[in-house]
Amino acid sequence: MNTQATNVPTPAATLPESMTASVLVRQGELRTEQRPVPTPGPGEVLVRITSVGVCGSDTHYFAEGRIGSFIVDSPLVLGHEPAGVIASLGAGVSDRSVGQRVSLEPGIPDPLSEQSLAGCYNLDPGVRFFATPPIDGVFCEYAIHPAAFCHPVPDSISDDGAAMLEPLSVALAARSAGKIQIGDAVLVAGAGPIGLLISKVAQLAGATVTLSDVRAERLAVAEKYGATHTFTATDPPPVVPEFDVFIDASGAERAILSGLERLAPRGRAVLVGMGADTVALPVPLLQGRELSITGTFRYANTWPTAIALAASGQVDLDGLVTSVHGLDDVQSALLAGSNLGALKAMVHP
Repeated sequence: MNTQATNVPTPAATLPESMTASVLVRQGELRTEQRPVPTPGPGEVLVRITSVGVCGSDTHYFAEGRIGSFIVDSPLVLGHEPAGVIASLGAGVSDRSVGQRVSLEPGIPDPLSEQSLAGCYNLDPGVRFFATPPIDGVFCEYAIHPAAFCHPVPDSISDDGAAMLEPLSVALAARSAGKIQIGDAVLVAGAGPIGLLISKVAQLAGATVTLSDVRAERLAVAEKYGATHTFTATDPPPVVPEFDVFIDASGAERAILSGLERLAPRGRAVLVGMGADTVALPVPLLQGRELSITGTFRYANTWPTAIALAASGQVDLDGLVTSVHGLDDVQSALLAGSNLGALKAMVHP
């Protein structure tokens, strides 16, 4: 039975004093460490982490030590797609309870910043985001987080599914940015977890989806995630030569330029994937067809919709999991994406 929330901190006598964490010591080097179990402050909860999804950004930090202007210059705990169980409450928390299963939204904005007040808290320049230097992530056994960003999940969503509400939120933000509506013809480049989830939510919005990838084996699951048509990135699309919306989930310059060429007049492009720092845009094409291009940066206000989609079975998150790893095997999890047929690696602390 769950303990009822109170307005005073929950006793921590039954909690361990230390926990295991996987730490990126420097580029390409991980080690497990023992760290103190943190104590939640006012408005915070302590969460026992049960599942964490591995994102491409984690792999970038491990392999390259940086993403754009974010540089790993001191030891860092990776991982920003967590789910867990509330272990204790900080002072003032009355709407969460010990034993409650939650999905953690990984960014903590300044609630009074200009962007937060405008409803775009993901764009708050001062946001503190798990596993973005110098903020530690959640490849560890326990983490503290604001209660407001720990979203309760029903038992119909597994621990892995609760963790993957984060990439589903990325997909929902992309759908919103592309203004996808009933009858749209949508092209998605990249059939990794993000691309597959974008394909699914676009189909649920009433669009017809074509999905491309350089890896043919990834396209084998495309139909399950809403794609009507697929093609390998080296081939022309089999149908619909012009699309209303193009969403890039690959981060590859070639895919971005190819997708722009396939947009119909007044088409909309959304850049989601990371990888290409700069792209030489075809200005005559943009002007001649009056194309619109936007990017997305994480998400805002997406968790309620993501929870509803996963709980109802409209989006299968567990079907994306292709490997599970412990804290002593995080390096294998970070490199699993290159394996044949790999989609989503999960870490179970």
